[in-house]
Amino acid sequence: MSKLPKFLKIKTAARPEIVSQNREKLKKLGLATVCQEAKCPNIGECWSQNTATFMIMGDTCTRGCKFCHVKTGMPDQLDPLEPHKVAIAIKKMQLEYVVITSVDRDDLPDQGAQHFAATISQIKKTNPGIKVEVLIPDFRGQTDLLDIIIGAQPEVIAHNIETTKELTPEVRDFRAKYQQSLKVLSHIKSNSPNTIIKTSIMLGFGETDQQLHKTFQDLNQINLDILTFGQYLQPSQKQIKVREFIKPEKYITLCKQAQHAGIKLAVGSPMMRSSYKAHNYYNQLTKSECN
Repeated sequence: MSKLPKFLKIKTAARPEIVSQNREKLKKLGLATVCQEAKCPNIGECWSQNTATFMIMGDTCTRGCKFCHVKTGMPDQLDPLEPHKVAIAIKKMQLEYVVITSVDRDDLPDQGAQHFAATISQIKKTNPGIKVEVLIPDFRGQTDLLDIIIGAQPEVIAHNIETTKELTPEVRDFRAKYQQSLKVLSHIKSNSPNTIIKTSIMLGFGETDQQLHKTFQDLNQINLDILTFGQYLQPSQKQIKVREFIKPEKYITLCKQAQHAGIKLAVGSPMMRSSYKAHNYYNQLTKSECN
């Protein structure tokens, strides 16, 4: 299944000079973005629209999910200046909405929670009025570490369940559990009701409609706000293979089913990624809540 269908053609950047300039700015500051590290297919479109997703705490993950292209191993020590560097980069890139994610740092006593919170705080201090979305690890389900993230007051806290309960052992690292991920999202919503919680599911691993429907029910039980769907694409021969390319019309059906199950906003398309058009969906949800 190596040949991509026509509906999975990647869009080119509307303003390639912006992408080139941003690459240079990030290189000089020694910063990583998941746009680059995970080989996101939407990098041109997003960077041309002044949105980006920064990956903090290094480019090496302590976990080894079977779908992920990010390096696995023992990471370097944290850069104490990184929160400031990220905040400055955001200002130079003139971003209005930013997503901050990270590798897993099981090697650290707090798994990087304090560093995450410091980055959020510095971004808001340096860029007044900016909206911050964070895509966090599971912190092994430790609620005291989740509370540190909540205390930094990002507008959106996302944590990806990635796939259905049945496929989790096959797709994710052995330390990543389906129920644990649900508990992470549930804890955030229970302790910070005004915070928008979000998750993402990749399609094409062999999941069934019945499995997905049960997942929607589970996500509704924790009062999930935003769910995104996207096609899994094998980034290299080292990762798990694609079992099915999901046709565009299927996403429409799944979004309707998810929202019918009670999820406030469900969006999906073949090239959708968890932080793709995050600003748009944040605005869509918050405006609908105001009305």
